[in-house]
Amino acid sequence: MDFNVKKLASDAGVFFTRAVQYTEEKLGQAEKTELDAHLENLIARADCTKNWTEKIFRQTEVLLQPNPSARIEEFFYEKLDRKIPSRTTNAELLGQYMQDAAKDFGPGTPYGSTLITVGEFQRRLGAAEREFLQTSAINFLTPLRNFLEGDWKTISKERRLLENRRLDLDVCKARLKKAKLAEAKAALLSAEVDKAEHELRVAQTEFDRQAEVTRLLLEGISSTHVNHLRCLHEFAEAEVAYYAQCHKHMQDLQKELSRANGDTFPDAFAVNASTSGMSPGPAPLPTATLPGVSSPSHPPNGSNALESNTLKIEEVKPPATGTRKAKVLYDYDAADTSELSLLADELITVYTVPGMDPDWLIGERGNQKGKVPVTYLELLS
Repeated sequence: MDFNVKKLASDAGVFFTRAVQYTEEKLGQAEKTELDAHLENLIARADCTKNWTEKIFRQTEVLLQPNPSARIEEFFYEKLDRKIPSRTTNAELLGQYMQDAAKDFGPGTPYGSTLITVGEFQRRLGAAEREFLQTSAINFLTPLRNFLEGDWKTISKERRLLENRRLDLDVCKARLKKAKLAEAKAALLSAEVDKAEHELRVAQTEFDRQAEVTRLLLEGISSTHVNHLRCLHEFAEAEVAYYAQCHKHMQDLQKELSRANGDTFPDAFAVNASTSGMSPGPAPLPTATLPGVSSPSHPPNGSNALESNTLKIEEVKPPATGTRKAKVLYDYDAADTSELSLLADELITVYTVPGMDPDWLIGERGNQKGKVPVTYLELLS
């Protein structure tokens, strides 16, 4: 290994003079060359971009992987340049437990068959979550990480170099000033002043060159914003698709459970809703939040013809117990006289009758009465 004592001594001397200059500037005992306003604005904008990008990146990591131990493990896998092992999501694990339990309880029993159904939909939710996590990591987290670990490190390196060039420039300015004062007192020859002026010109040239390099890098922050904007759109679209898929799975599960409960317990829908305190209808999703997801389509109406012959709405009487209040989630136009038209956000009284399609309830509003679709309602406690 080459060990150059002269170079080491020279570097130590430069470091010392920079440290002295920096300290005197902080104490107000030395002049400081200020950067131009445009460059200062670029630096402030870059710092703001770095700080918020780092916060967004860290919080997105927490959102996608709440387990800190798992995040640390993934971090080491990335640093070792090894493939991160695939993880089973919590929903998939829950679904697997439900289906395993159904085997012990008996898949032919009502409880066992329901466990199988719910477990399957939990696994579907887990698969959708896995796809969302992978898409978000590739399309959103990776570009942010590349900026923080790549572009920003380059910018920081050039900014440190610019600061060193500025300190060297101010040292040369101070040295020239002292040389001129000494010359005025005839303590130095003009050669010393010429040397100080030459060093100042060299330092000024290096400072200007480094300032230009740093300026070009900082102006690239605008293209970084454009790139992150595109990534943000992709992240939002992936999130929209994920929640829309979950919403669809839950609607399908609701129909499966309603159909199974209707076969086993004709009045189970009202009983289960009242005991659980939960609404069987889907939570409203604003169309502005989920593009392409609108109010649910009309439930299957294949049994209406049969029910209209056997079930006369005007003769249906509410049961002594089991009636509930419901909030209407979406507007609904009655398909025939046996149905009741609905307006979003209004409150109606609902109940079920034996032998009725589980996708429908009887709704009453004042003197009006008719069948209403369950998916358009939010049952209230």
